[in-house]
Order: sequence, then structure tokens, then C-alpha cells
Amino acid sequence: MAKEEYAIILDFLPNGYSFDNRPLFQKTPIAQAIGESKFTLLELVPKKGVFLQPHERVYVGDEKRDKIHHIVGRISYKKLTATARSELEYAVREIVKKNEARFVEFFNKSVALSTRMHQLELLPGMGKKRMWEILEERKVEPFKSFEDLKNRVKLLPDPEKLIVKRILAEIQSEQKHYLFVEPFGKNR
Repeated sequence: MAKEEYAIILDFLPNGYSFDNRPLFQKTPIAQAIGESKFTLLELVPKKGVFLQPHERVYVGDEKRDKIHHIVGRISYKKLTATARSELEYAVREIVKKNEARFVEFFNKSVALSTRMHQLELLPGMGKKRMWEILEERKVEPFKSFEDLKNRVKLLPDPEKLIVKRILAEIQSEQKHYLFVEPFGKNR
């Protein structure tokens, strides 16, 4: 499994979790974040004196980190704070926007999962008719952007929103097939 290099802060708890019953001086600040490449939900401990803001991009890779002391580990969607949950969609949307080429590539390279199911059909609201239009259109020429996709495939819902909805579904609940998210584990 490839590690996340960068993460987007969803929530910062300068005094740790409210349910932590230890005395205040023993608590450590905690940040909840989402990784940019595999959409991994992470629990982070910032360096002493560092105050993090929601939507702040932080380095969490193996090299020297400027703001993050260590990664506690992966967390499930259920363990996100109310603030982190409310910021999740905005963060995912920003990641998809910044990496448009990666997601347009999905429309260009997606494949059949079986004789009856295609990866494109896993996108919310994507039916067979729209899927076939995309497959035919990409034979003519690969898609260059979300805008190009919208212009060439008539009545296609906003491709960016389709991707965001699918990523959120993969983060929030167990899926049979994962397109974009590194699965958390059997007991989400």
C-alpha cells in the first residue's frame, strides 16, 4: 500500500478528544485529516506549539515533517468528529479539482469489472446508456478535462460531482468495489 504524502486537515482539537478523561496536561492535540492520494482518513499529532486550520495542507510523508509530529494511524469514518464530517465533502471536492487530470484519466481508462458491470457504472446515477456514450466517445479521442467530457457526452451529470459522490460513498460505508479509496478494513 502506498503511503500518503500530503493530507488535508478536517478538524483540529488543540486539547485532544473531549471523551479523553486524562488531566489536561496529559492530553495531546489531535488533528483529523484526509490523505490526498488514497483518501485515507488519518489521526495526526502536530508538533508542539503548532496550531492547524481546517483545509490546511500538511506533509505526512516519510521525510522531515514541518508541522506533524507523528501519525497515530488510520481512522474510520465513524470516528470522525462532527466538524471533520462536515468538512469532508469540501476537502474531497478540492482534492478532485486539483487533480482533475487523474480523474479524467479514470473516464479514459476505466474497464469492465465483469461481463455485466463496468467501473463507470459504479458512479452514482451512471446508467448503461451514459456508460456506452462515454466508451464510444473515448474511442474517437481521449477526454482532456471534465469540461470536454460534459461537452461530448450529452446529458451527463457533472463528472466532478459524480467522482466526489463516489469517493464519499467509499469513505462512508463498505463497498464491494473501490475505485478511488484505500479500503479501511473489514470492520469499518
